[in-house]
Formats: sequence, structure tokens, C-alpha cells
Amino acid sequence: MFLEILIATALGIGAGIFTGLTPGIHVNLVSATLLSLSGWLLGFVDVVTLAVFIIAMAVVHTFLNAIPSIYLGAPDTAQVLTVLPGHRMLLRGRGYEAVKLTVIGSFWSLLVILAVAPLLLLVMGTLQNILQPFIGWLLVAVVLWMIYREEKRLVEGFLFLLSGVLGLIVLNIGIPQPLFPLLSGLFGLSTLIISLNEKAVIPPQRIQQRTFIQKRQVIASVGVASLVGGFVGFFPGLGSAQAAVIGTQLLNAENKNFLVLVGGIDTANMVMSLVTFYALDKARSGAIVAVRELLEVITFQHFVLFLVVALISGGLAVWLTLFFAKKFAQWMKLVRYEWLCVGVIALILVLVPVISGWAGVLVVIVSTLVGMIAPLANVSRSEAMGCLLLPVIIWFLV
Repeated sequence: MFLEILIATALGIGAGIFTGLTPGIHVNLVSATLLSLSGWLLGFVDVVTLAVFIIAMAVVHTFLNAIPSIYLGAPDTAQVLTVLPGHRMLLRGRGYEAVKLTVIGSFWSLLVILAVAPLLLLVMGTLQNILQPFIGWLLVAVVLWMIYREEKRLVEGFLFLLSGVLGLIVLNIGIPQPLFPLLSGLFGLSTLIISLNEKAVIPPQRIQQRTFIQKRQVIASVGVASLVGGFVGFFPGLGSAQAAVIGTQLLNAENKNFLVLVGGIDTANMVMSLVTFYALDKARSGAIVAVRELLEVITFQHFVLFLVVALISGGLAVWLTLFFAKKFAQWMKLVRYEWLCVGVIALILVLVPVISGWAGVLVVIVSTLVGMIAPLANVSRSEAMGCLLLPVIIWFLV
């Protein structure tokens, strides 16, 4: 059994590398596919082994998914807000450093959540009962504060409502994987098209071992990431993207500590969903939904095993992410940036009908046009997160 667990962890790490580096291929898609094949797979392996594979994959994914977001401008749900600051650092020859900052956030937030897991088991049920009625109003307050602190409030409010209505429509028309065309257009294609129009040039990428960020900034970013990532990890309807919006309002984030923040939120949210699964028997992510379907009952031994697998996978993911980030930095020298942009745009446009059907093509076109409003009007792109925030607010309040 021990050898089987080790092999499952290794295979899960490999799958996490694939999902993390491949735009459009999410952990949830692989988990759902694995679940559909579980009847056949359980003839060869135990259910716990399949669960270990999924957890290792999900944790590694939260580290490596920063690479396509920063180098290619092709984010998944959890990394949408890294595109702009990561892109700015990439254009200054510091793409590797940008990825490294997300790794710092991911690893330290992983350790924080693991360290406080025993306490969370004791208080989680009580916290959920106390805070649940106020989540919708908290999100309303966050949105109002986001808009109020900006200079062009009318434009910001319009962009939030427009993207929110778009999100409500897309999430309710029944297309497969609706977030892929929605977020690819709002944050990916819109950024790449603007870069093409500005004829941006990527300079040679510097591979430096030292990251120039103050320790207090790291501590603050990891603390906020662990807090909000953990917070949304045990409430339905909330995820890493919403946590990133909340976190940016709590932290005076610049490029560097913002990347630490977003990297940490993604991993903290994933590990927190494990704690929620054991403490409340609730699944808050697609990967954990698959694990819950496999395991009829989660025991304390299962819980400890899953946390150990998360720690091992996260530790190895640090080295793997930095390794692939260096490779990507070297590959960037071999291609002209406009060719890269066109290639990524083409890849997304090919993947959209495959993953989300032809209705997804219309979604990605409309969402790209909406996503271009922020840079053209010179306002914050975070208001486009209304595509996820407004549906969640309505879900909590109605």
C-alpha cells in the first residue's frame, strides 16, 4: 500500500505539471474524467490511491499555473489577476522573478494552513454558522470600496456591472467549462491583443537567484493570502479569484507582494478545502468533489495522509515550478513576442470550441471586447472580476 501511495503521488505530480502548464486543461476536468473511469480503475487500485493522485495533482497545479499566466498571458480561474503585474515584469526581463514570487506565496501559505489545521478543525463549524449570513454583504462592501478608491468611479462601476451581467449569462446558459472562454477573453486575449497593438518587445529574461522583496512584505502577503484563501475555502460559491479581490483590498499590493499574495491564495484555498472536507464533510472545489465521490467516509487517517501528500507535493512543486520557469525564460529568447501572442491567441481559439463548444466562441469574443475596456479607459482591470463576484453576491443575498 505504501508503494502504491508513492506511485500515485508521483503520477499526481506529473498530472499537475501537465494541467498547470497547459492553458485550458484544469484540474477539475482531469478529476471528472478520472471519476468517470473509477469503476474500471478500482479493479486495479484502492479508492484512497485515486484520492491521493487527485490531491497531489491539485496542489502541484496551484504552483505551476502561474507560468502560463505570466509568460503567455493565458490564466486559469485562480491566476487571472496575475496577468497584468506578471506581464509588466515579463516586459522588464523579470518573468522568472515574477513566477518565483508566486512560488514563495504558495509554499509559505501551504505551511501556514497546515500549521493551523488542528485549530481550524475546532472552530470551523462555529465560524461558518456565524459568518455565513454576512458573506454577501461583505462582498458588496468589498466591491463598493474597490470602486470608491478609484478615480474614474463611473467607468469602474460600469465595467463591474457589465462584466457581472456577462458572468451571470455565461454561467447560466449551460455551456461546458464556461469559465475558460469567459476568463480567457476578459484577462487573456484582451491583454495579448493590447500588447500586439502596442508592439511590445520581450527583452532577454534574467535568471537571478535572489528576489528583491522585503521580508515584511512577504510576511504580510502570506498572512493575508492564508487568511482570505482559507476564509473562502470553507464557504460555497467562493474561490481563489474572489479571495484575490478581497486580499487586494486588505493589502496595499504592488507588483511583487501582489504576486506573492495571489500565489499564496490559490494554494491556501486548495489545502483549506481539504480541511473543510474533513471538518464539515463539504466539498468546495472540483478536485475535492471527486475525492468525496470516491470516499464514502473520510477518516482521520485519510485526512492526515492527504495533508502529508499535500506537503510533499508542494515541496517538490517549488523545485518543479522554478525549473520550468527557467526553461520558459530560455524559450522566450527563441521566438518573437508578436508570434508568441498570435500563437497563444490561436491556441485559445482552438481550445474554446473543443472545451466549451461553439457557444464558447461567442463568449470568448464578447468577453475579449469587455476585457479591453479597462486598458483602453486606463482603469483597474480587477473590476472585470465582476463576472464572478456579481453571481456570487446574488447567490448569497437572494
